[in-house]
Amino acid sequence: MFFIFFLIGVYLTVKNNAYQRSATLNSTNEVVGTAYERLNVFKRYLNLGVVNDSLASENAKLKTKLLALTTVDSTKEVQVIDTVTNQQYTYLAAKVVKNSITLRNNVMTINKGTLDGIETGMAVISPQRGVVGFIRDVSAHLATIQSLLHKDTKISVVIKKDNALGSLVWGDNNFDIRKAFIKEVPNHIKMNVGDTVVTSGFGQFPEGILVGKLSKTNIATNDNFLSAELNLFNDFSTLQYVYVIKNKLAKEQQLLETPVKAK
Repeated sequence: MFFIFFLIGVYLTVKNNAYQRSATLNSTNEVVGTAYERLNVFKRYLNLGVVNDSLASENAKLKTKLLALTTVDSTKEVQVIDTVTNQQYTYLAAKVVKNSITLRNNVMTINKGTLDGIETGMAVISPQRGVVGFIRDVSAHLATIQSLLHKDTKISVVIKKDNALGSLVWGDNNFDIRKAFIKEVPNHIKMNVGDTVVTSGFGQFPEGILVGKLSKTNIATNDNFLSAELNLFNDFSTLQYVYVIKNKLAKEQQLLETPVKAK
């Protein structure tokens, strides 16, 4: 009864006095406004997944357009860029749904498959910078990626300062996800700590994709070549999205080179 009469008293006081009514309305509006602000923050948090998917897709489109601009032959006078017939690479954004980094042969799964145009052998990079690996197995809606952190992954790269060619591998007995090795570098090449390593353009990766920086150089081998250790730009432990690279000329190149390999 006390609380009932108390609430009636508060109601009558607020209703019949202008000051109390104004103060109560202001306080109520402040409380309601704060509550709506907290609710909107919570709703935005729940929609982060949708926003990230949208941003990844938009970035893929922008990277595709950027390739159209940077692959033009600068030695010729260009009036129109035909992105339909002249562009060799396009990007497709995909979300990582499973990722392993602690095994000797690491594989990740993405949420894109054959229905999205994904095929075995396509190259994969990260949205920030760095190579990820190659598409291995594909189903209608999913695909697996043979990560760079796999003993069978081998990527053609160059040391950027002098275009010295080498092969990027994770390395035998290496379980550090931040490091890899560049092997088969000609022994006359002078490598320095801090040199940047990028993709060579041979294979499925476009030319110039960042890989890492040399941290230990001139590791001698028994085959008249040099090796070097590098720190990878890509952090495999934080991958949430990747870009699958579609090479329009991949099948044509494969058909052309198959007879040569057979000989």
